[in-house]
Amino acid sequence: MKNNEVNILGTIYKVINKDYKKEKAFVERGIDGYCDGVLHEICICNMKTSPNYESETKEFCNIVEKQILRHEITHAFLNESGLADSAFAYDRSWAKNEEMIDWIANQFPKMVKAMTEMECL
Repeated sequence: MKNNEVNILGTIYKVINKDYKKEKAFVERGIDGYCDGVLHEICICNMKTSPNYESETKEFCNIVEKQILRHEITHAFLNESGLADSAFAYDRSWAKNEEMIDWIANQFPKMVKAMTEMECL
């Protein structure tokens, strides 16, 4: 990972890459990354150290780590927009819905490409 900080709507988030067994949340919650809106940190698993990815190539793991980072950056944008905390039901709000976050994170590169091609950014 090149940068260890990212500017999210004027708030700097520290980006941390950790080995699977060195991050309690990865092991206990079965996750590969998380966004902490209070500490302004994004933590991403070094996928080569994850039990499910040990046999994968480094290149494949790098692609997965980028997908996870896009997902967590999407959470950070919603956090900093006030959308994550302002939802009616904190644990069931659209801004915390993992499928919604995945959709945005997965489609965003395609959206940027299409908008760049059409010169409308």
